[in-house]
Amino acid sequence: MTKDKGTYYISTPIYYPSSNLHIGHTYCTVMADAMARFKRLQGYDVMFLTGTDEHGQKIQTLADERGITPQQYVDEIVAGIKELWKTMEISYDDFIRTTEERHIKRVTELFNRMYEKGDIYKGEYEGWYCTPCESFWTEAQLVDGKCPDCGRPVQKAKEEAYFFKMSKYADKLIDLLKNNPEFLEPESRRNEMIAFIEQGLEDLCISRSTFDWGIPVPVDPKHIMYVWIDALSNYITALGWPDDPEKYNKYWPADVHLVGKEIVRFHSLIWPAMLMSADLPLPKQVRGHGWLLLGGEKVSKSKAAKGNDVIDPVVLIDRYGIDALKYFLLREYTFGQDGVFTNEVMLKRMNYDLANDLGNLVSRTVSMIEKYNGGFVPELTEAGKCTDEVDFDAQLKEIAIGAAAKVEAQMNEFKFNMALEEIWVLVRRANKYIDETMPWALAKDEALKARLDNVLHNLAEAIRIISILIYPFMHTTSDAIRKQMGLWYADVVWEDAFTFEMMNGEQVKKGNAIFPRLDIEKELEELYAMNAKPEDENIPLELKDEIEYDDFDKLDLRVGTIIEAEKHPKADRLLVFQVKMGTEKRQIVSGVAEHFKPEECIGKKVIVLANLKARKLRGLESKGMILFADNEVDGKETLEFVSTIAEDGNPVA
Repeated sequence: MTKDKGTYYISTPIYYPSSNLHIGHTYCTVMADAMARFKRLQGYDVMFLTGTDEHGQKIQTLADERGITPQQYVDEIVAGIKELWKTMEISYDDFIRTTEERHIKRVTELFNRMYEKGDIYKGEYEGWYCTPCESFWTEAQLVDGKCPDCGRPVQKAKEEAYFFKMSKYADKLIDLLKNNPEFLEPESRRNEMIAFIEQGLEDLCISRSTFDWGIPVPVDPKHIMYVWIDALSNYITALGWPDDPEKYNKYWPADVHLVGKEIVRFHSLIWPAMLMSADLPLPKQVRGHGWLLLGGEKVSKSKAAKGNDVIDPVVLIDRYGIDALKYFLLREYTFGQDGVFTNEVMLKRMNYDLANDLGNLVSRTVSMIEKYNGGFVPELTEAGKCTDEVDFDAQLKEIAIGAAAKVEAQMNEFKFNMALEEIWVLVRRANKYIDETMPWALAKDEALKARLDNVLHNLAEAIRIISILIYPFMHTTSDAIRKQMGLWYADVVWEDAFTFEMMNGEQVKKGNAIFPRLDIEKELEELYAMNAKPEDENIPLELKDEIEYDDFDKLDLRVGTIIEAEKHPKADRLLVFQVKMGTEKRQIVSGVAEHFKPEECIGKKVIVLANLKARKLRGLESKGMILFADNEVDGKETLEFVSTIAEDGNPVA
């Protein structure tokens, strides 16, 4: 019986239901699920929280476009998210929605406490606003004139707003990060946050008044609470704080907030500052994982809708099974680092590790026990001890009973890939043990029956331990292995992985291959075909909001010729163009260096938005904008100049 080790509270971010989730969200949730299952197996009372962040301008806009209410819109998307987690067998204990009454009333209380503390004041915000991220940015924070988080365009916005005195907590946050290094992992994320604070921490805009899909500010209902207080507070509102505190008192502070690296700042700076303001304990740890990359870019909802690498997790589950996908996500990538997702890498990992190593080990062992001992796991005897010069039995046993402690050490550091590697050291050693002991040769000599029995017993013991070790990562596979090994009657107990001699007389029963071997070339072709879009299919373009003719008439488009082009001295993504338009020569800076070499651009006829207000990009003035058009070649997004044969300086009709 596993001993009670206390509580363990782990959370994923609450996902924004603007559209269906993709494999990047799956990656984070699978990690949290594996840790929750691992801690439960160790004997912890686990609280595993996930959910959805359902307010904001983007949701309201999408709902308006479809002619439905925001609540109807999010209800539809959230139903799909819950169905995905059911399909993935995610073992969450609670699913919090920010539109639930339990959340709304508790967020209001948090705002009131911060307001009464004197940490919230009314002012006016003017800055650059990113609608997809629902974030305001200063000019200095923009990267190439775009949102520093998602890289998309921003719009100038000015409005009355409430602010949180976050600057008041700068020193406390620096102290937290420098003197409690375990609070934020990995170290690279911690260093980024320290540098961010040291640049000067500004007060935080925490309300909006230009849309109304959100929770009203209690002291000024014409404002709605901005994402920070609304979304981040879910980690305590789901626990019942402050009106139903039993669960809160039991599980808070959280042991770990598991988040993507793009929202580390929200969780390691804004959230702790809010808790400091409300005089509440801080979470014990924030861990920021890396991104899954497709073609060198982060997997996003827009990318999930195109491209020929299948990234819909349901498609992969239907084809290969839940555990195969979970194993790949946890085994392939190093926590905290970005990793490239391709179907080929996934299929090779499934074949080599799951089919060849684990599946083959179980299949061979069960077959030999059926063939050589009537289907029953033999007893270990003194007469069957290894008499070879090398004691293969002792080597296998040492690795088997030492694996659990090594897995624990890696899991405590969120090194899922290394924890699985420790298990596969045992899997590979057991396969090698078969080759070393050659049971088929022992079976030919009746005098060696005792030795054969011990070999079969040792293999069964190794597989029993493996079935325990893999349970947090692949519980369905663990159950299937234990059923074949005759262990269907026994619960999976973590402490049993530290003991070797436990099996005697269990009846094995060969079943279907746990992981069938895949024809990788055939699978790749079929996956590509499944995701390919017919060229004649009429798929509407994703466009920005419609404009009126009067808006377009304000644009002064002129013909120009690029006479000089060079890379920006301080920004790798920028090119600096000298453009001649009639009698005038202008400098225009564009973020297109990844698409064009400077020397290729000279002499190009281009269309210039000539009456665009001048601005500085990384220290160089840009006066106007050269027009480019998106294109797609062989599945890769490219840019092309919008060109003309008209003379320089002429207006564009």
